[in-house]
Amino acid sequence: MLPDPRPYLADLDDPRRQTKNKLHALGDIVFIVLCAVLSGIEDWVGMEDFAQEKQDWLRTFIELPNGIPSHDTLSDVLGRIKPDQFTQLFTRWVEAALPTLAGEHVAIDGKTLRGSRDGEGTVHLMSAFASRARWVLTQRAVREKTNEITAIPELLSLLDLRGATVTIDAIGCQKTIAAQLTTAGADYVLSLKENQPALHGDVKLFLDTEVNAGKLTTLKTLDKDHGRVETRRYWLSDRLDWLAARSSWDGLKAVGLVESVREIGGKMSTERRYFLSSVTDLESFAHTVRAHWSIENQEHWVLDVQFGEDANRARKDHSAANLALIRRMSLNLLRRNGTDKRSLRSRKLRAALSDDYRARLLSGGETST
Repeated sequence: MLPDPRPYLADLDDPRRQTKNKLHALGDIVFIVLCAVLSGIEDWVGMEDFAQEKQDWLRTFIELPNGIPSHDTLSDVLGRIKPDQFTQLFTRWVEAALPTLAGEHVAIDGKTLRGSRDGEGTVHLMSAFASRARWVLTQRAVREKTNEITAIPELLSLLDLRGATVTIDAIGCQKTIAAQLTTAGADYVLSLKENQPALHGDVKLFLDTEVNAGKLTTLKTLDKDHGRVETRRYWLSDRLDWLAARSSWDGLKAVGLVESVREIGGKMSTERRYFLSSVTDLESFAHTVRAHWSIENQEHWVLDVQFGEDANRARKDHSAANLALIRRMSLNLLRRNGTDKRSLRSRKLRAALSDDYRARLLSGGETST
């Protein structure tokens, strides 16, 4: 179970000046927003309305000496919080319940907050997701997708990755990132595409030749879903004596190939993807490649569908990144502390209707009411 987040939120530095107009404690404001998001509220006005309706319940957790903050105050204050510190506290909160990532697969990927577009562009979030635990581990906000390459090392540095296996899409297939992961004691599977043209060409030629000659062991999987049939074949080779660049990639032990053949409505398509890997076991490689998509299916898609993230137009100051972090905090709480078998949508509705259930989500307790 995840611990009560309030002690972690209490460590946030208040960005406001000390004036007579400062009527509400920072921790109270963030707690109200968290409770509202847990209950399915997606906009600032709705958060104020929620707090007004649940004022008596909120006072069992926070003092609220000056009543409920306005929606403008909620938006303004959340936008001023420093995202880096908020992220560090979020990461500490997760680590309290998941103290080690040894044996865990960690997927790293980016997501654009489309509703955050302003004169400086959109906010793009890099996040780390533990696929087995189904927890968001941490996030890093950058301006525009082109800055991912600088955000990934910063994101990785927030985590103790000893014993974990990390997957990153092609933008993270960098020598410095491979070195960072190896130094951290982690394994990696990095997607290799045309952004590394010479290396991609060499690996593609070698693996295609080996596979076509039948020299590598094949692992095959078959998926059928809603009229779609997908056959995947996996190959892995630890023979790297031919690779001139091998010595410049720390931890590199194998190169891998995944072929996906999809049949939808009688039409067939084939795609081959290539990887650099410190993993040498074929089954582990295949599992890890498949598990990488959990960050898309179990985090990004869920945040858009269940929390309306793509449609949310929070954009003032740091409000987009900080509200996104609260969504991820809520997602973790609903998954880990909402231990009933209902869907996430049902859990959010239950949190909106039941004060007891909402309290138990926050405290880590179970409830049958």
